[in-house]
Amino acid sequence: MSFSGLKTAVKYFLDSPAGRAAAPADVAASFQAAVVDVLIDRLDKAARGGGFRLAVLSGGVAANSALQQAFTAWGASTGIATAIPEKRFCTDNAAMIAAAADRQGEAVRVDPRRLGADPSLPFTLPEPSRPHPQPVETVDGTRA
Repeated sequence: MSFSGLKTAVKYFLDSPAGRAAAPADVAASFQAAVVDVLIDRLDKAARGGGFRLAVLSGGVAANSALQQAFTAWGASTGIATAIPEKRFCTDNAAMIAAAADRQGEAVRVDPRRLGADPSLPFTLPEPSRPHPQPVETVDGTRA
C-alpha cells in the first residue's frame, strides 16, 4: 500500500499559506489519523466474509499507539480477536531484510551495478550455507 498521494497532498498543503500557518503537530496528527483510517478501512474490507478469528498487527507500524487503539477497537466491533506484539518486537521491515541478508552472507551478495529489475521473479530464500555468527546486541541492549 502506498501513501504517496497523501504525502504529496501534505507537501502541497505545507507549501500553501494555510499550511505555513498551521501548527506542525496538527498537521502530523491529521496525517496520522488519515493513515490509520485508511489502514483500518482496508483491514475491514479484507476481513469481511473471510471467516477470520484473529488479526495480527505487525511491523514497525505496530508501534503506533493510535493505530493500536483503532485496531483493537476494530477487533472489538467485528468480534475478531486482535494481537499486537510488545513494542520491542515491532521492528521495521528494513531491519528484518537486513537480518535475512546477514544470515545469507556472501552466498547471495552481488555487485549492485550488475543488478537488473524483473518484477516477475519469485521470492524464495536459499538454505543458509553457514551458521549465523555470534549473537549481536540490539539497540535496547538485548541479544539477538
